[in-house]
Amino acid sequence: MKIICIGRNYAEHLPEIDERPRVPVEPQFFCKPDTALLRNNDAFYTPSFSREVHYETEVVVRISRVVKAIEERFAHRCYDAVGLGIDFTARDIQRRCMSEGLPWEICKAFDHSAAVSPRFLTLAELGDKDVQNLDFCMMLGGEVRQRANTTQMIFGIDRLISYVSHYMTLKIGDLLFTGTPAGVGAVKPGDRITATLEGHTLLDFEVK
Repeated sequence: MKIICIGRNYAEHLPEIDERPRVPVEPQFFCKPDTALLRNNDAFYTPSFSREVHYETEVVVRISRVVKAIEERFAHRCYDAVGLGIDFTARDIQRRCMSEGLPWEICKAFDHSAAVSPRFLTLAELGDKDVQNLDFCMMLGGEVRQRANTTQMIFGIDRLISYVSHYMTLKIGDLLFTGTPAGVGAVKPGDRITATLEGHTLLDFEVK
């Protein structure tokens, strides 16, 4: 299985990572290996190689069929459930990579850098609500840090699936992290992350 992550998909997040933010004209994505998965609300251990690890809360779409070069108007047939995830980022290392024009794997793809909710909600459980109109919220130590709605995405979910599928085949079980809104920040040992999707608590784990 693959973990495909979309970058720069919420306009208000752009100034948090770029001094000269530009709204992308097409989706941007990168991948994480399956060793990046953090499942079952297990604790996240901050890596020793970074002094500034940030959380990035994202709606995650689970691919339910094999997809290659699909048109956007058919992309809704390719997923059956949505959940939440945290794209952990070694921000200090990312800044260096960006300044030197280096790839991002070292700051994005490290072990357990992709927390995924143990439960995904089917579209039926969401009352057949449009996936492009879902509220989600992340709290750190009980304090709201990120709150958004999927209507705020620069590129919608169906557009993302279509775009990525033109470059790589999507397979059953692949996970699509759809980008993070504004409000990203650092974590430290002792923190607790909780996150809800349409009022359902899907993430709840400690940082150590």
